[in-house]
Amino acid sequence: MFIQTEIKANPARMSFLPGRTVLATGQAHFSDAEAAERSPLARRLFEIDGVTGIYLDLESITVAKSSESSWDDLKPAILVGIMAHFTSGTPVMLDAKGDDTTQEDFILAQDTDLDLIDQIKDLIETRIKPAAKQQGGNISFRGFKAGKVLLEFSGSAYNLLVGIENMLRHYVPEVQGVMDYREALDKPGLDTPDGNAVQKILADQINPQVAQHGGHIALVDVKEDTVYIRLEGGCQGCGMADVTLKQGIATTIMSQLPSIKNVLDVTDHADGANPYYQPGKGGMSAV
Repeated sequence: MFIQTEIKANPARMSFLPGRTVLATGQAHFSDAEAAERSPLARRLFEIDGVTGIYLDLESITVAKSSESSWDDLKPAILVGIMAHFTSGTPVMLDAKGDDTTQEDFILAQDTDLDLIDQIKDLIETRIKPAAKQQGGNISFRGFKAGKVLLEFSGSAYNLLVGIENMLRHYVPEVQGVMDYREALDKPGLDTPDGNAVQKILADQINPQVAQHGGHIALVDVKEDTVYIRLEGGCQGCGMADVTLKQGIATTIMSQLPSIKNVLDVTDHADGANPYYQPGKGGMSAV
């Protein structure tokens, strides 16, 4: 097992890339061993003196260290700990009952896919990301699942989705499409009568209109009587976003679906990020 390492901008953090899926969906942050109760991998690493934090995502394990510790001392022990974990067959995360998490892994761990993943990443880093940055956005590779390249879009980068898909499909025949990685996360509220109805309203009535201005409205989730949406492309950070939400999107949805009482914008308009809804997070607009 070959584990790559990467020094972060913060010298107190180092990322370890084991060449396989670490966390199938989302991200996880553990500040101490007690917080890491559900992660056997994180608990194992917290046994190393000097480790103060663990961050897990799709393909990396980022470790934070104390100011008194040195990477020369910590790195060998961390590498041994990561290797021991993955060779043991123990899951990275446990569910509430202590069993393996049941979420489907992204297709990154199979040896037959590694060259393909490297090819996709190279195209993103050398051709796609520079174009996105020129337009004030950014693109990050987050996975490859069932022929779909999963990307994280920020800023105006979502406007490049069609061009990105065309380029990747041209150079990598195995690519069938491109999608925002958040759309691959488990969202049970979307597979309900209200969820399906909202998706149809967005696809047939709302998105064709906002697309004329380079925008896109994504359905994040539907929970009880509340719809959570994310404004992307030209709509993200737009000064008229609140008006678009209240007078356009919310009015259209609630007039056709009496069961929906609230439509919330969960876009982070300030810094170009689009985080999934988190209870208590500021910046949401309610109607």
